Parts: sequence; structure tokens; C-alpha cells
Amino acid sequence: MTAAMMEMGRRAREAARTLALAPTEQKNTALKAMAAAIRARSNEILAINADDVKAAQAKELKDSFVDRLTLDHSRVETMAAGLEEIAALPDPVGKVTDTWVRPNGLRFSRIRVPIGVIGIIFESRPNVTADAGALAMKAGNAAILRGGSDGFRSSMLICECLQSGLREAGLPVYTIQMVPTTDRGSVGEMLSGLGGAIDLIVPRGGKSLVARVQAEARVPVFSHLEGICHVYVDKSADLEMAKSIVLNAKMRRTGVCGSAETILIDSSAADRLLKPILRTLIDAGCEVRGDAAALAADSAVKPASEADWSTEYLDAIVSLKLVDGVEAAIRHIARYGSQHTDSIVASDNATAEKFLQEVDSAIVLHNASTQFADGGEFGFGAEIGIATGKLHARGPVGLEQLTTFKYQVRGEGQTRP
Repeated sequence: MTAAMMEMGRRAREAARTLALAPTEQKNTALKAMAAAIRARSNEILAINADDVKAAQAKELKDSFVDRLTLDHSRVETMAAGLEEIAALPDPVGKVTDTWVRPNGLRFSRIRVPIGVIGIIFESRPNVTADAGALAMKAGNAAILRGGSDGFRSSMLICECLQSGLREAGLPVYTIQMVPTTDRGSVGEMLSGLGGAIDLIVPRGGKSLVARVQAEARVPVFSHLEGICHVYVDKSADLEMAKSIVLNAKMRRTGVCGSAETILIDSSAADRLLKPILRTLIDAGCEVRGDAAALAADSAVKPASEADWSTEYLDAIVSLKLVDGVEAAIRHIARYGSQHTDSIVASDNATAEKFLQEVDSAIVLHNASTQFADGGEFGFGAEIGIATGKLHARGPVGLEQLTTFKYQVRGEGQTRP
């Protein structure tokens, strides 16, 4: 293990001890100063990002990847505003979640505390630098960030802005650190835990990255492998609502993990629903890969293979098939889904409740787009990612999910017999 990475771990551990005791107002002051620094250096950030984007385009990377990499004035402002939103959120650290008294007079409290040092490994999105670093810090944690090589320069500059905010608030500058190399070996070093310095790893990226993290990490991991998200349109659905939700779920941003990848339509209402929904997608520039019924309904549909039902496209491509009602939709999602985000469009509340109860995903929606799979939309501020596991955190990983708890026990001289 390199001395430089071990030193990052040591500094992060030291910063985490200080940050765990930092008052809320000091953390909020840092967040507001970070936002101001990003705004002040926005033109510089955009210029550096333009170089990153040109390099990615020269490599002929996918358009969806380049979109995730790209910053503009609006996205930079959204990043800065997100930091201010985190500052406005309640601080979870120190929150008492339960209290009780035992017959022997001992008084018990369960209290939220920081996790410690969080290693965050991400790919092409430079805005994750701000979201992840700020969330970890507000929750009392130090963060070691390892961004993708394609957005490296953008992320380093954004991290400088975060560190200037920490400095201005009198907090340790090493609270948020960016791995200063694109060497892939640094990922392996982080997965080893940096000699016990890292308490948690959060990967945010494609399937290959997350699979590697899950296979090699020697510390706990928050992650999801894929976002194979579904929209099921029930026979009771309002057609205009269904068209609007399907279009938004797939096409608002195709490269995010909450983008719908499969549309399921109730076969008993195919005459009313199938052609309009197909045409809505196709007219918006979406490639549809469908089953036999979809192929027969529109000549622009391409045949779906078995692999399509379990593919995360992250592009303007969607698979579509007819199913025999909500039971069949639930079975399809159980077989091919990734327990990320799934939605039902239905006017019949009993059918909707069945879907909400029986689909075993981190986020299940009724009459709403899957693109609401986002911590900001949940009121959590920014998010580090969507966790699809079932231990500790599930769904958007925001402030509360970046804390753990401890028990405080107060007595008056009790001894155990």
C-alpha cells in the first residue's frame, strides 16, 4: 500500500474525530462557504469540465456517459444550491431515537452518531464530488473521494472549493479529500480499508465498478448493482397519465439509475394502451424493443431478446411487453428486476396497493415517475446513491443513512447480581 494513500487515511481518521464533535452551526457555515466558493469559481469549473468533456468525446464514449460528465451553468448552480439545501436540513448527529428505563433504574438512550470515515468511489459525475463530500461532512463523517479518470480535473477543482469552505469555517481541511491520482490501484487500496482507516465504502457507478467493490471490499459497502426499473401500466390506468409518466420515467434523463428500462402493459387493455404508449416513446426518439404484440402494433418496434428484460440501458432504449395483469407484472419484476425502483400506473387503488406491498424494491411508486428515485426528491437533500441492500440503509442514502447509533446508559451505582 502506498504511503500517500495511508497518509490520506490517517488524516481522514484524525479529521473524523474532530468533526464528530463539531456543532451543527459550524458545519452549516462550512456548507454555505462551499456553495459560495463553487459559485465564485463557476467559470473556472466550466472551463476545466469542457476539457474533460472534449477528452471523453475524443474517446468516442457513449452519449449517456458524456451527459453525466457534462456541467453547465445550470448544473453548477444546482450543485451549489444543493449544498445550501443540506445546510438547511436537520443535523442527525446527536438525535435521540429512543429512551427507556429498566426496572433496576438504569436509563437507556439510543443516539445517532457518525459512521467515521467513508470512502466514496464514483465514475463520471463530477457533481457527486460535492454531493458526497457535503453529505458525509454534515453527518459528521470524513470522506475520501475517488472519482473517475474522465472527470478527474473537474472533481479536483470542486474538491478545492469544498476544502476552502471547511477552512473558512475552521474545520479540518482533510475532512474531505480527493484521491489525487487516476491510478486504478488506488481503488484497491481503498477497498482494503487503508489500514483500518475507512469504515464504509460507497460505490456510485456502473455495474463493473460496483461488482468489483462488492467482490473485493474488506469493509462494509452500500451499493446497488443495477437500476433495472419498471413501469407497469394497469388496465385501470388513465391513458394520458400513463403516457406522461412513461415518457418522463424513460426520457427525462436516460443515464440516471432511476430511468425506466422496461415498460409492462396490462394485456387486457392493450387495445386502449399499447399503440399510444409506443408512439409516445418512439416520437420522443426512444428505441423500443418489444414482444410479439408490440412488434405487431408498430413497425418501428425492434424485437426484444431474453437479455433485454434484464438490461440496464442508461440510454434512449426501452424494452416493452404485455403481461396478464398485476400478478404477472409482479412476477416479471421479481425475476428480472434489481430491487431498485418500480412504479405502477393505476386508477384502481386495490391493485396499486397490491403492487406497493408485493414488489420487493427499495422504492415503489404509484402514479409517479421512477425518476423520483433521488434523495433530493425525498427531502433528504443530496444523496450519495440508492442502496438496494436490506441492511442498515435502503433507498436514497442521505444524511440519516450516513450515521449509525450508540447506546448511552445512565445509572446510580447499579451492579449486576
